Amino acid sequence: MRYVRFRDSEGTVRRGEWTDDEGAEIDAYPVDEGRIDLGEETVAADEVEILPPCDPSKIVCVGLNYADHAAEQGKEVPDRPLLFLKPPNAVASHGQTVELLPDKQRLDYEAELGVVIGERCRNVDAVDAESVIAGYTCVNDLSNRDDQSVETNWVRGKAFDNAAPIGPVVASPEEVPDDAAVQCRVNGELRQDSSREQFIFSVPELIEEITAYLTLEPGDVISTGTPEGVGPLEDGDTVEVTVEGVGTLENEIRIP
Repeated sequence: MRYVRFRDSEGTVRRGEWTDDEGAEIDAYPVDEGRIDLGEETVAADEVEILPPCDPSKIVCVGLNYADHAAEQGKEVPDRPLLFLKPPNAVASHGQTVELLPDKQRLDYEAELGVVIGERCRNVDAVDAESVIAGYTCVNDLSNRDDQSVETNWVRGKAFDNAAPIGPVVASPEEVPDDAAVQCRVNGELRQDSSREQFIFSVPELIEEITAYLTLEPGDVISTGTPEGVGPLEDGDTVEVTVEGVGTLENEIRIP
């Protein structure tokens, strides 16, 4: 199943099931104190406001998790996952016009598979990692290269407002194959084309490493790294991040 969060015409935040490949229809669920009861209502996706499919307290991002991306960045393949954080202010939703930072020479797209955590967890062994996964989503790890290149903590480079569009849905684990394709298109042109099969560190390995250091909360996202083909964005660009089994996250870029 593929779950979506949205705000209906009355301003109520609701949850539903994305019911076709184009996302034209949503089977809507009423939400009551954490309980979800299946309803009969179907709504058109273009008649509601699509929200981020989860509400993360943090996004834990993985750098250089594809050997080809490490090569294009002139970096060595790391011997353990390279981790950094994006805070909630970075989250943007599917269909949102994403306003980025002004006066920067290079702002890049990065298509990534996102792992959505389903329960509070710490010190999870890799063999048990699947038990804490709610599902998968698409992430665009937008990057400000101007500042990233001159600082060590990457706050300016990675944690700015709207730097992490996610969505449009959370797909249950069985929907996303082990070799799921991860792609990015800019204005319809294919720029990145790889798969999760090319990860240096697998999803279970990432969960084990991350939870050895910090507690993950329900709705938190692990952004698993980007393949080769990253590049700069311009004002007015349309970026599409596609993960096989999830769907396509689409945003228009605004650069003041």
